[in-house]
Amino acid sequence: MIGLETLTTTQLSAWVRQAKALTHQGQVAERIPQLALANPHLFAVHICCSSKKTYSQGDTDCVFSLMSAIKPFLLLYLLEQVGAETVFQWVGISPSDAPFNSLEQLIADNGRPRNPMINSGAITLADKLPGKNAGDRHTRLCQWLNQLALCHLKLDEVMLASVRSTGSQANRAITQYLTQAGYVKNPEIALDTYEKICCFSGQVEDLARLGLLLACESEFIKPQHRRIVNSLMLTCGLYKASSQYALRIGLPMKSGISGALLAIVPSQGTVAGYSPALDNIGNPVGAIAFVEALSQGLQLSIFG
Repeated sequence: MIGLETLTTTQLSAWVRQAKALTHQGQVAERIPQLALANPHLFAVHICCSSKKTYSQGDTDCVFSLMSAIKPFLLLYLLEQVGAETVFQWVGISPSDAPFNSLEQLIADNGRPRNPMINSGAITLADKLPGKNAGDRHTRLCQWLNQLALCHLKLDEVMLASVRSTGSQANRAITQYLTQAGYVKNPEIALDTYEKICCFSGQVEDLARLGLLLACESEFIKPQHRRIVNSLMLTCGLYKASSQYALRIGLPMKSGISGALLAIVPSQGTVAGYSPALDNIGNPVGAIAFVEALSQGLQLSIFG
């Protein structure tokens, strides 16, 4: 028998040890001063099975900002609010081989965001959230997620101040172009909302609990919306490395430049990792190495 449920503590410890040994190959994100302070050798993993069985190891008390790992849940929320037909009038579904904050690609695509997992797509969706201002919008989304997933996300004000201290030039330019192209109506609110939701913070267990919304059947989430989000995570969730990891790991995944990583094992459960040292694409080295060992060892790939 194989599958997430069959994981032993011996396997878990061995794969964590292997993955942690690779963190020296990465570097913490430096574009946001607060992220640059992270210890590159931190490593945490939390696994939630659909049976409610859990596994945990490493620096699990660490609180970190989800950054781009929140993007699948921004998409899920809007799918539930307005439906797929409306959402995909605003953003595309195509993978990108450009960096996640590329203005050049947006210009080449005539201002239409390529997918919801890159900055242009998420800023566009932030513009469409219900609520009259950024405070209202991020609060509604946070409450919805905490209620449904039984997690404890909250806005990290220190991280938000650090994000704002950088001036966010790339994201400002993207937002301006989206506005000119007609995809964003309220540029200031859109960018403000986007920055706030990227600063939702929690522990690795909170991220794993969020993942269960995508991994398991729920009376609160439409099955087709889960399928849509998982498909886009598989093809776009790790930026231009997405196709490479679809082959090697075969699971829907999403990373964040804080070192957050979420992997969905449909019908079986979810794997959340935190490992601040990133590769040159912006994906966490240790957490991805762990999920790769886990997926291969327990034959978790959705492709059999």
